Amino acid sequence: MGIVNVTPDSFSDGGKYLSSDAALEHALCLIEEGADMLDIGGESTRPGASPVSVQQEMERVLPVIEGLRDVSVPVSIDTNKPEVMQAAIAAGAQMVNDIDALKDDAALHAVSSSNVAVCLMHKQGNPQTMQAQPHYRDVVAEVSEFLRERIAAAEDAGINRNRIVIDPGFGFGKTLEHNLALLRGLHKLAGLGVPVLAGLSRKAMLGTLTGKDVTRRLPASIAAALLAVQQGAAIVRVHDVQATVDALKIWNAVNGADL
Repeated sequence: MGIVNVTPDSFSDGGKYLSSDAALEHALCLIEEGADMLDIGGESTRPGASPVSVQQEMERVLPVIEGLRDVSVPVSIDTNKPEVMQAAIAAGAQMVNDIDALKDDAALHAVSSSNVAVCLMHKQGNPQTMQAQPHYRDVVAEVSEFLRERIAAAEDAGINRNRIVIDPGFGFGKTLEHNLALLRGLHKLAGLGVPVLAGLSRKAMLGTLTGKDVTRRLPASIAAALLAVQQGAAIVRVHDVQATVDALKIWNAVNGADL
């Protein structure tokens, strides 16, 4: 999954693709590099990020989604706003990537009344405060139980299990130790019976471990993606598509799988 941030303040590439033309050009480049899907976002959810209005988010993402109607890969909308979900689906989005895991009834309805896929993510707190003092007794067990409940809620609302993906939410209300425990235990989340998405690309945990700033985390991001796949992730959400695809080709060749 290639990341297209149509935002001024995303932690890694904020402002680089804020115009629709730049975002579309970047999206097409990611497809050429081997992205199997694209994730379009118009609101940063990095720690400390400020929320944006529904109208502003729509103005950022809808022209990009509409411009990608005829591409060869599915397009996902990264939002937690029901109004943006509905508009993005109407514009051609085939997946909703919701950091709130459809806890908003209106969001649940937006997806259940359509035929799109959904990614249900775990987070503790909100982007403004989530990294203040995250606490868990057993992070893998608690994240797993939350996602199990959200899968059940989605199914109860009429969303078939084959439309559901889950994301443990690396960096969303987790310390470094929590993130590492989740990466080690990712196979347990895969045991919930739906595909697991792992979003580790360029994240702060990699900077903490390597001492590198966000512009120099490519090797760490590739290592994290490979480890996530090894632990059962079906989708890796990345900024650096070509480098990750090349690494996964080697990994899959060694492990007898196809890419």
